[in-house]
Amino acid sequence: MSKSVVAIVPAAGQGTRMGGTGRKQYLTLGGVPLLVLSLKVLQRIESIREIILSVPDNDRDYCWRDIVRPFGLEKVTQIVAGGQRRQDSVRHALYAISNPPDLVMVHDGVRPFIDDDIVKKNISCAEQTGAAVVAMPIHDTVKRVDAQQVIQETLNREELWHIQTPQTFRYDWLLEAHQQGLQENWDVTDDAALIEKKGYPVSVVEGSCFNIKITKPDDLIFGEAILNREIPNP
Repeated sequence: MSKSVVAIVPAAGQGTRMGGTGRKQYLTLGGVPLLVLSLKVLQRIESIREIILSVPDNDRDYCWRDIVRPFGLEKVTQIVAGGQRRQDSVRHALYAISNPPDLVMVHDGVRPFIDDDIVKKNISCAEQTGAAVVAMPIHDTVKRVDAQQVIQETLNREELWHIQTPQTFRYDWLLEAHQQGLQENWDVTDDAALIEKKGYPVSVVEGSCFNIKITKPDDLIFGEAILNREIPNP
């Protein structure tokens, strides 16, 4: 029997790296907001019973009116106020869960090109191991550089992966990790890092080079190409 999953979608970023073009999560590709493209994938996954969206507090009414209802995203049950950091936004959504699920999935609101198969593989892996993230192996040579931009070391790329989302965890593990992180002022860039700090193992599921995070204006150009399938499948 499949485990129940609640998906949390942090989308409270201010979009500063977009150079003043507005909050990135509401920018459009093919006439559809990035956030909607991300939510539509999660909406289709049968084992995801509900989605909790975390956005800037002043945007909550807007998201109900212009994002959730017009696009029929009925699995979005709550829209909570995000926090200053990504981990705060996830924690606010996590605390809003009233009926604890088996697993919690966290997926960036500005990764619109994740596909159903990878989401299902991520959930399946987390069901078995307790924690799983989507990632891509690094193929470039990677070097550690100091503050003076002098190379200090060449790293073993066989051990290095680009981490993406979704990331799926046992509900109790993620709750404990966020609670301890708040108490001890942990500052991390993804939820897997909180789980790692708790000492739990995190497994990796290979993702896709198309699963990009829309952060800068150039990413929108690449996103349009992916949307229009101008880039061949790998």
